[in-house]
Amino acid sequence: MGSVAYSHQALAIANLTMADSLTASRWADLDRLLLRPGNLVGPGFEPGPELLDSLQNDLRVLVIGAGGLGCELLKDLALSGFGHIDVIDMDTIDVSNLNRQFLFRMQDVGKPKAEVAAQRVMQRVKGVTVVPHFCRIEEKDVSFYQDFQIIVLGLDSLEARSYINSVVCGFLEYEEDGSPNLATLKPLVDGGTEGFKGHARVIFPGITPCFHCSLWLFPPQVTFPLCTLAETPRSPAHCIEYAHLIQWGQERQGESFDADNPEHMKWIYDQAVKRGEQYNISGITYSLTQGVVKNIVPAIASTNAIVAATCALETLKIATMCSTGMDVYMQYTGTEGIYMRTVPHDKDPNCIMCSPGVPVEVDNTITLQKFLDQLLKDSRFKLKLSKPSVSYHDHNLYMQAPPVLEEMTRPNLQQSLLDLMDGNTVGVLNINDRRLTGVLRVRVTFKEGLDSIDMDTVGGG
Repeated sequence: MGSVAYSHQALAIANLTMADSLTASRWADLDRLLLRPGNLVGPGFEPGPELLDSLQNDLRVLVIGAGGLGCELLKDLALSGFGHIDVIDMDTIDVSNLNRQFLFRMQDVGKPKAEVAAQRVMQRVKGVTVVPHFCRIEEKDVSFYQDFQIIVLGLDSLEARSYINSVVCGFLEYEEDGSPNLATLKPLVDGGTEGFKGHARVIFPGITPCFHCSLWLFPPQVTFPLCTLAETPRSPAHCIEYAHLIQWGQERQGESFDADNPEHMKWIYDQAVKRGEQYNISGITYSLTQGVVKNIVPAIASTNAIVAATCALETLKIATMCSTGMDVYMQYTGTEGIYMRTVPHDKDPNCIMCSPGVPVEVDNTITLQKFLDQLLKDSRFKLKLSKPSVSYHDHNLYMQAPPVLEEMTRPNLQQSLLDLMDGNTVGVLNINDRRLTGVLRVRVTFKEGLDSIDMDTVGGG
């Protein structure tokens, strides 16, 4: 009996030793970055085992999107030591996803991407916790995004990127001297792919260019003049868009087109083929019809992998400062060979999202009511504001709601704005509106004789 007990004890010790060895070897590559100093480390880097412990137990990372790029991001972040990851996605799995979104299987078709991706990652990477959220990003309260130290984007929509950018910029606060309060800064890592092209970028609101600062990077959406579609079609896409934009409304009046309805898509395809035959245009296929109608760009798995790896590495740098970060935009092209370039873009000092205040010049006799009226006419703000409330420092100058506050602050509307701002000829007003996800900061400068000047022409509009 004694020898048997000894054997069991020896086996248990051997198993523990093997487990420790496996754990050590699992993070061996990460240890090379986190356990020793270097010449390329980021500011404040202090090597030690507590960095890995913090990655696994303290940090919370949010991945937005569980598609081709999102699947790669979840896998890379889990294998990079991040122990607590949330993922949010509104889509369900389609058969067409399976060729590149490697976390999904045929039996997963029809299920929420976020839920299946979270389950698969936790099965393959032991010790990581991935929490799924099957919903639209707008359905989450803004406070939901405040709970994460870093947000990583794997999106294919400019609108969704703009929304998240406005959320994180809304968290940003500025000191009296105009410098960003680092405690309110929420880092954003953004990746995107389009065929053999891709990008990765790091956004520190208030320090680096935000998404809104660099909207010029994105080309305008391709559209076709209706006269070309109707009179002189020259390509398969023209025939498809004619069926989609013109014929559907003419022949199926009162019926809303659904791009995800196979019968609707088949009808568009059939009509496009007939129009192509009429104008001797070939090359119209069902997959091309889907691509044109849904504005689909073919996805390349290798592009997703390269861009996701870059984003995951930048996320690790932000979390640990084990290396200096990217400055600030990486461009990847894989059409002919592999081309990667990093570009240091400039921040827009007057950005309506991330600047310490959008400059506006007004007459020194203007009332608060007239200021709000002119603000709603300003081309920079009129699409973002409907019923603005305004405050200065900690004082509410005018509140649209609740009714009791509106009644209390209503007399201020007829007061001089300069007096309400304590006679300061330059100051920052905080504007809140139901259309805004965060605070709009407006830097007001008072001058004489500006009462009749159009605000669209001042302050860099």
